[in-house]
Amino acid sequence: MRAAIYTTKGPAADVLRVIEKTDPEPAAGEVRVKLAFSGVNPSDVKSRAGASARGSGYPEVIPHSDGAGTIDKIGQGVNPALLGQRVWVFNGQWDRPFGTAAEFITLPVGQTVALPVELSFEIGASIAIPLMTAMHAVQSCGSLVGKTVLVPGAAGSVGFYATQLARMAGAHVIAIVSNEQKAQLAKDIGAHDVINYKNESVTDRVQALTNNRGADAIIDVDAATHAPLYGSLLTFDGKAVVYGSNQPQVSMPFGPMIMGFINIYYFIVYKLPPHAMHEVLAGVNAVLAAPGFKHPPTSIYPLADIVKAHQQVERGANAKVLIQL
Repeated sequence: MRAAIYTTKGPAADVLRVIEKTDPEPAAGEVRVKLAFSGVNPSDVKSRAGASARGSGYPEVIPHSDGAGTIDKIGQGVNPALLGQRVWVFNGQWDRPFGTAAEFITLPVGQTVALPVELSFEIGASIAIPLMTAMHAVQSCGSLVGKTVLVPGAAGSVGFYATQLARMAGAHVIAIVSNEQKAQLAKDIGAHDVINYKNESVTDRVQALTNNRGADAIIDVDAATHAPLYGSLLTFDGKAVVYGSNQPQVSMPFGPMIMGFINIYYFIVYKLPPHAMHEVLAGVNAVLAAPGFKHPPTSIYPLADIVKAHQQVERGANAKVLIQL
């Protein structure tokens, strides 16, 4: 099979290369998926660049955790009826060296989910990290009926889904974006209000839009930027649900946080405990079947151009970046 690998961390152009490898064989309890597309996420490029510890200790890594394709081989103990099933996969390169940037992947059968026949493999490869993260974030907010939710990065893959899910849950959604194109996208997927942080004060606008009350929750892609503002952005007993940060250190003023009874919940989708994973997968399956549920636009590269794909993600992709196998 063809696969993209790196053996040391660093810039994409320096470390990524495409090679031929032996086709993998599924072990007991595993399936082999013939991949149609591999999803590229910010966590994948950070790992390859050395900005995170994920993937450390392996002499060779095939990157990427998300993908979609067809089960073409099964291991001992796996239901034979799964052969030929269209699936999307998650956690492909979590705590293991070989991910989805290859023509085949073997992984435990529990890390594959049936892809509805009406959905393309492109959508399937866009689901795992983005939609699962957004689903758990919204579920972690509790009831959102009549509540106000802030979604920074609403035009990004996770924010795109979080905006829709929060709206579907009954929230008034305020999207935070960086330009007018992204503002229009956020409105198209359900945001009630949009703040362009490049030319507006986020705290002033949030206070104005909430009658000086503050939002009930923020689903935060960048805690390093927003945590110092939580006390101003959130109402009394408000909640920050954090799934990312652009810097390794996060600081916040103690006074506004304690006086506002601000709650902070950090999570990483790769390590969801079993009960949370069950709730997330049930929620994802439900919305995938919902009429009108939208998915991010895609930007597709052949495997030979994986370097360009990683570079687009690093620049701040205005689309879900995929590798076609």
